[in-house]
Amino acid sequence: MLLYDMAKAPNPRRVRWFLAEKGVSLPMVQVDIMAGENLAPAFLAVNPRGVVPTLLLDDGGILDESVAICRYLEGLHPEPNLLGRDALEMARIESWQRRMEFEGMFNVAAAFRNTQPAYAERGMPGRIPPTPAIPALAERGLMLAAHWLAELDARLRDVPFVAGERFSIADITAAISVDFAKWVGLRPAPEQEALLRWQAEVKARPGARA
Repeated sequence: MLLYDMAKAPNPRRVRWFLAEKGVSLPMVQVDIMAGENLAPAFLAVNPRGVVPTLLLDDGGILDESVAICRYLEGLHPEPNLLGRDALEMARIESWQRRMEFEGMFNVAAAFRNTQPAYAERGMPGRIPPTPAIPALAERGLMLAAHWLAELDARLRDVPFVAGERFSIADITAAISVDFAKWVGLRPAPEQEALLRWQAEVKARPGARA
């Protein structure tokens, strides 16, 4: 297998962190999204959607979307478990992972994509028609992302990890989203002590440096 990656982008980082938690390594090819390499013919021949991460399988097929790739990797390497051991835990982890994605990462991405010159006509990822940036979406994204940080702090006052008592993919998505928020000038407030405690713990994990 071969992973098409971009070192600085949050979604590919989710897959790298997941791999690191599993102790698995894959060969990788870097794709510079900001420079538009994901929209060049060479990459579109691999994935016509023009998105990373993309996992090229041994049979020549592909998987994209970071969580889908992680689900496949969990099936191949079930331990340590990051997606849930039974039906209820899987559902809870999935619920919190989606909240971290939709309430956190997506809102930070809206603030980022709608303010960066490199994305002035690429308001959404991948190979799509020109999509102009909308400054109001950046403002809304910042507001909603700040609300998400406050909600995450409140959650972490009650549990050690996002989905409950142990580290999971929900923590990976949340931690990367918190880091991503720095790109738009948003950081946890000093009084968000539970969030800061959790952030320090997850950033100490080897996967955080993947």
